[in-house]
Amino acid sequence: MKDKKKKKHKKKNKNRLPAFLYPYNNKQSSGDIEQPADSSQQSNITEKQATDNLQPETTLQTSSFKSETENMEVHKHPHHILHKKKWHEYLLEFLLLFLAVFLGFIAENLREHRVEEERARELAHSFYDELRADSASFRQVMENRDRKNASFVFLKKYFRDSSLEHCSKSFAINFAYSFATFSPSVFQPKDAILEQLKNSGSLRYFKNEELQKLIGELAVNISDLRSRNQLELDFTQQHLLPFFIEHNDQEWFDNLGLDSNVFMANRLYRYEMSNEDFPFNFKKPASVDRTAAVNMIGLYQIIFRGSLLRQYKEYDRLNQQLLDALRREYEMK
Repeated sequence: MKDKKKKKHKKKNKNRLPAFLYPYNNKQSSGDIEQPADSSQQSNITEKQATDNLQPETTLQTSSFKSETENMEVHKHPHHILHKKKWHEYLLEFLLLFLAVFLGFIAENLREHRVEEERARELAHSFYDELRADSASFRQVMENRDRKNASFVFLKKYFRDSSLEHCSKSFAINFAYSFATFSPSVFQPKDAILEQLKNSGSLRYFKNEELQKLIGELAVNISDLRSRNQLELDFTQQHLLPFFIEHNDQEWFDNLGLDSNVFMANRLYRYEMSNEDFPFNFKKPASVDRTAAVNMIGLYQIIFRGSLLRQYKEYDRLNQQLLDALRREYEMK
């Protein structure tokens, strides 16, 4: 019986909620606790008490967060989107930006200036070498032109009063110089570097005004010189060559022993300086109009001397002045 009573008592205690979930009743004694009527009422009471237990802790945390927020020091960032800049801050930023762009511009100019100086020096050396080579060949051409001009003087006098049936060695040599030589007495300047300076705009690399002026004058002079050379060639083809073909003694040239590796002028010079003497038989002497021959040679001499006194002399002047200017500007030897 005692065991059954104990089991019933345990079941009652098992279904009973903890004492702290039940409110105290002032009318009841401290040992008696009233049990709720049903389960829904018991659930509502439990949630209310849990909420009351959590509310003080939540309230404490919220008040602590507000206190910390109030005590925090607020720092203004100068570039905050809501920060209103002062005028001196805008001025400082502008000056820094302007200084950066300006320094970059100066650095780029210095680099370009150095590159242009190096390029100008390279072109100056190439141009100098070209002018020196032309100067050497020009001297040789001038010697040949002087010799050819002397042959014109000799032939004009010879055709006036000398025999064409028995021609002397001097006549044969001067006849060959006047009618059978052309290229040794024609100067063809090299202008590859000059054309590069003009066409590529590289002439701006030369900052010296004297150099720029002389280069411009040289370009014009070379154009005029070539025009005069073409004029001499046209006269030779139209007048001198037909006369030469009609009256030349080809056997004399064969005896001269012409070699394709030797210029006519050089072979004639060696023959003139030697004791050799080949007879020259002037063809069709009776059909020669001496006056017309003298006039033809005289006109060619006028054209020839005109080129010599103007275009050739001018080229010589410009060539020497340019060489001197380049030596001074770029310390060349």
